[in-house]
Amino acid sequence: MIERAFEKILFNSRWLLAPIYLGLVVGLIALLVKAGQHILHMIPSLLDAKESEIVLDVLSLVDLSLMAGLIIIVIFSGYENFVSRIDQSEHPDWPDWMAKIDFTGLKLKLLSSIVAISAIQLLRLFMEVGRTSDRDLMWSAGIHLVFVISGLALAATDRISGEAKGH
Repeated sequence: MIERAFEKILFNSRWLLAPIYLGLVVGLIALLVKAGQHILHMIPSLLDAKESEIVLDVLSLVDLSLMAGLIIIVIFSGYENFVSRIDQSEHPDWPDWMAKIDFTGLKLKLLSSIVAISAIQLLRLFMEVGRTSDRDLMWSAGIHLVFVISGLALAATDRISGEAKGH
């Protein structure tokens, strides 16, 4: 009886994650506000801006969209994997991929998004090469390389462990 009560408490503790996912929704709203501010800042100077400035502005929007997509992936797949299944029949426009991301897929998508975001940050620094120190460029390139190697290592270990399970 004590064991069942303990297991019930452990099982129901998964709901403690729900407020964290709501916090991520707030983070998504914050990104939306920043994107709106960025667009409003970009519009008046659009005709007078240099091409490189427009590219940097668009890269900022791409960066925000990748981060927002990452948050969506974490919210839905995390909720479905760790808290509770969402009834897809109530949502006719439910994307197929949302119900199919397991924890391994979530890790890979998370790291892939981080690599993409890091690459955009690095590209932004390269485009501002005259205003960026060599030290900052080297650190950013090194950090990006660490993310890339980590992603490859994670993908390789997941593949190896998947092949081992198949035997």
